[in-house]
Amino acid sequence: MSSPVPDDVRSIFDKADFLRYLGVELVGVGPDWCETSLAVKDHHRQQHGFIHAGVIATMADHTAGGAARAASGERDVITIEFKINFLRPAVGERLRCRARVLRAGKSIVVSESEVFAMKDGEEKLVAKATETLSLI
Repeated sequence: MSSPVPDDVRSIFDKADFLRYLGVELVGVGPDWCETSLAVKDHHRQQHGFIHAGVIATMADHTAGGAARAASGERDVITIEFKINFLRPAVGERLRCRARVLRAGKSIVVSESEVFAMKDGEEKLVAKATETLSLI
């Protein structure tokens, strides 16, 4: 599911050099959600061949930020805390992350992200994060 991406949300992805380096792509955004995708390459893998936890955490963090930015009106956001659970080793040719806002307040937004690994047409949930962001 995708939708047109507002410029304010697109800009937080376009200005993030690290996301471009990793290859994280903004897929869609709505009033309180955001979705990203990543084509997995060899440099995304750790020593056992699984997709690196740092790649997954970065994707979960920034996607949750995209959802929070979409819900915040004209204010930008910055992560002040997040927790991530890695549910299984991530294997596959693509990652997909979907984040949604749980609550958007006047100064704080709480979002959650789910990261899925796709392999041979099958998608498995590999991580779930909860994140607190400050409106700046």
